Amino acid sequence: MMDAAAMLLDTLTWRYATKKMDPSKSVPAEKLERILQAIALAPTSSGLQPFELLVVTNPEIRQKIQAIAWNQSQVTEGSHLLVFAAWDNYTAERINAVYDQIVAERGFNEGLENYRQRLLANYPGRDPKENFEHAARQAYIALGFALAAAAEEEVDSTPMEGFDPAALDEILGLRARGLRSVVILPLGYREADKDWLLPMKKVRRPRGQFITEVK
Repeated sequence: MMDAAAMLLDTLTWRYATKKMDPSKSVPAEKLERILQAIALAPTSSGLQPFELLVVTNPEIRQKIQAIAWNQSQVTEGSHLLVFAAWDNYTAERINAVYDQIVAERGFNEGLENYRQRLLANYPGRDPKENFEHAARQAYIALGFALAAAAEEEVDSTPMEGFDPAALDEILGLRARGLRSVVILPLGYREADKDWLLPMKKVRRPRGQFITEVK
C-alpha cells in the first residue's frame, strides 16, 4: 500500500495543464467546495489573505473573459473559472479587519497586538505598487494549493496568466472593490481524445540542474 507522500507524487504526476476540457462534464459541488477550502487554508504573509477569489460560472461572462484571454477554450469549456484577485493596496482598514477577526476568534494576545501595530506602521505607508505585487505573490501561493487540491480530487485545471488584466478587472468590476486580477484557473474534466498534450511525457529539469543542496 502506498504511503501518503508517494500518493501525493502520483497525483502531481497525473496533473497537467489541460488543453481541452469536456464542456459536457461539470465539477461536482462537493469537489469544488474542497478545492475552495484548500485555497482558504493556504498560508499567506502575516495571515492577511490579501486576495479574493471569484468563482465564475455565468456563460456570458466567461465568453467575455475568453475573448480577452487569447481565446483559450478552457475558459468556457471548463465548468468553473476561478479568478484570483489581489488587494490593490494594504490599508489600515484591511489590516485591522483581519486582526479584529483573529482577536474575536482567539482572544486578545499582547504579542499579536504588537504584531498588528508593526504591520500598521509599515504596510500602509509603502508604495501601492509594492503592496499590490506583495499581495499578488500571496495569491500565487494559494494557486499552488488549488492545483494540488484539484489534482487530489481528479479535477483538471489550467493556470493562466494569458489574459488582459485591465480588461478582466473591468468585466468583473474589480477596481471598484480595491482588487486587481492576477491569475485565472479553469476547472473541469479533460476531453482525452482531443487534447494534444495529454499523451506527452511530463518533462522537468534534471534534479542536478534544478536542486542545489547547501550543507
